[in-house]
Amino acid sequence: MAQRKILMALMGLEIGGAETHVVELSKELRRMGYDIAVVSNGGVYVAELEEAGIRHYEAPMHRRNVRLMLKSLLRLRRIIAREKPDVVHAHARIPAFLCGLLKPVMGFPFVTSAHWVFEVNAPLRLLTNWGQRTVAVSEDIKTYLRESYGVPGEHVTVTINGIDTEKFSPAVSGRRVLEELGLDPDKPVVSYVSRMDESRALVARQLVEIAPRLRRAVPDLQFLIAGGGDVYDEILAKAEAVNAAEGRRCIAMPGARTDINEIAAAGDVFVGVSRSALEAMAAAKPVIVAGNEGYIGLFTKDKLELARESNFCCRGCPMSTCELLEADLLHALALSREEKDALGAYGREVIGEYYSVRRMASDCVSVYKQVWRRKSVVLSGYYGFRNLGDDAILDAIARQVRSMSDPPRLTVLSNAPQETKNEYGVDAVYRFSPLAVYRAIRKCDYFISGGGSLLQDETSAKSLLYYVSLIRAAQLHRKPVMIFANGIGPIRRASGQRMVRNCLNKAGSITLREDSSYQALRDIGVTNPNIRVTADPVFLIDGIPEAEARALLAKSGAAEGARRLIGVSLRPARGLEEHLDALARFCDGIAAQPGAGLVFLDMQDPWDGQISRRVEEKMSAKACRFASRSAPEMMGVIRCMDAVVSMRLHTLIFSAKQRVPLLGIVYDPKVSAYLQMLDMPSAGAIESFDPDYALGQLTALLADLPARREHLERAVPRLEEAAQENWSIFTQMLGGADK
Repeated sequence: MAQRKILMALMGLEIGGAETHVVELSKELRRMGYDIAVVSNGGVYVAELEEAGIRHYEAPMHRRNVRLMLKSLLRLRRIIAREKPDVVHAHARIPAFLCGLLKPVMGFPFVTSAHWVFEVNAPLRLLTNWGQRTVAVSEDIKTYLRESYGVPGEHVTVTINGIDTEKFSPAVSGRRVLEELGLDPDKPVVSYVSRMDESRALVARQLVEIAPRLRRAVPDLQFLIAGGGDVYDEILAKAEAVNAAEGRRCIAMPGARTDINEIAAAGDVFVGVSRSALEAMAAAKPVIVAGNEGYIGLFTKDKLELARESNFCCRGCPMSTCELLEADLLHALALSREEKDALGAYGREVIGEYYSVRRMASDCVSVYKQVWRRKSVVLSGYYGFRNLGDDAILDAIARQVRSMSDPPRLTVLSNAPQETKNEYGVDAVYRFSPLAVYRAIRKCDYFISGGGSLLQDETSAKSLLYYVSLIRAAQLHRKPVMIFANGIGPIRRASGQRMVRNCLNKAGSITLREDSSYQALRDIGVTNPNIRVTADPVFLIDGIPEAEARALLAKSGAAEGARRLIGVSLRPARGLEEHLDALARFCDGIAAQPGAGLVFLDMQDPWDGQISRRVEEKMSAKACRFASRSAPEMMGVIRCMDAVVSMRLHTLIFSAKQRVPLLGIVYDPKVSAYLQMLDMPSAGAIESFDPDYALGQLTALLADLPARREHLERAVPRLEEAAQENWSIFTQMLGGADK
């Protein structure tokens, strides 16, 4: 299908854990093939997004200011109208509030992420919208959403802060950053990254406060404290005072940076919380997990479960103090190089196992799929008439649609909609209800005229008019139309030829199941360049296991005393009535073959069974009948045959699929076409049926079974491959229509 489009909405793109989360998520989704756009107040990460091919729009969603929020609302509306995203994903309270106002008006699927816990009071509740589904970055946030906002637990998916392990890696050097900031790369460094806001900067303050004491214990110790925010100037002033007292620059505070991977790499020990701690772990650094929410300390194996409970945010843990931080830093700095390397290696192992950016993106995609509008396809055909051939086409199409990574919603026009729904797991409407059919076509995204010999007037002119009218209705509603693996003709009336020519020349794509159908279209003047000869979709399904099939045959009495089984598939057709006696003599001849057992294979209830019984009544020999409502069952039973004689096209296809040699009785040109394609013999046309000739053809076939099977082993894989082309064209159509 076409690229799904996702619009990320967040407050800004300055340094911060949620901001980095969105950047990494957007880049990974882009790598996975999604089309990503981001709207925010902008910031240092905009360039990184744009370099990755991600569009950025600016809207001042970073402050609870009525004027700015109104301005953002108007911009968001224009952006969403322009982008037409499949999902809008908001990552903070203000963007979620604004998107929530627009959703009822614009109707887009809406998802939010909860990166943190917020104050809960009446005014702020009014500013909070958690969307149709919510992604929480830890289990405790999911609990908070459920308890504080009443968000149903089944609407919340817990993910992780995914880390790019190539960007944050032991292979990255921090030397350039240290030299740029005037720090000595050959002396020990404690690095730290966080936003310098009042709600985030507790540990930054503590590091500056304990720096002089730590330097007395560890001479030449240096500190690299990165991040910008509303208390940055205050903390910077205190750091400069320490530098002045120490007589050299031992604390560097470069403000907001985007080269966080190099800053993490620059330290011997990293101090931080949440995403920044995980990034340092990916860089294989010993990490002290500490933040405004609590204190875990030096990360070791025994602290894994505690840290994971809050996604390394420390909620519920004791608060960070200068004393705790100082003691752990002294311990970490005193470790040997081997001990530090072991801690770093374990941290990176944890990231690889639990915090991959691909898993984070996949978690989000699973949430998107819960809310985004699925493309819808209306499928027209001869469905719901208990014809195993056409039901097999529907089965093949339904299976292939379900196997797609982003399956469209399939609505089938059926004579028995409830049966079709129950059997194939699709939506269905009654094919003879004009209002229901009109609504289905009007609401769908694509229309498929699917499988079988739909466009012909041999059965009746009304049948042709019905199928052409459906195609024209779809075209009038500007729905992309695909003629899917059809057999064409015969179309004898000039009016019918004109109707088919006019509608098929406007079809988006046409696939045909045999060359003769291609020629039939050319003969009536269809010049559409998007025609391809493929094969019947039934070549892509298979039968039940042979053991199950033989058990079904045994119940019908077919295996009693027979060394070889020969299947016979008859159907109503013009000229058949005059040849019932001849067919009975032919079937007696089949039953007289050494060790043979004859099995009538009834493909459409009740019509085939009526013909089989009438022929059987005229026979001298005994026969048995097998009927099933399931195409895979019938195909499995055919696998147990030594040979099959058939008037029905799809019995021939079932046989070929199972590599069972076959003999065709021609009632329609499509049967001749497939016999030629498979290089299998014909018993002649039903209008001039000669039982002696037919029996001679069967005798020759039975004498040559190994070679015939070997021929099918070579021929059928090519048809299976050609049948798969239908799906390549179908998925191209679903993609191209969105552009």
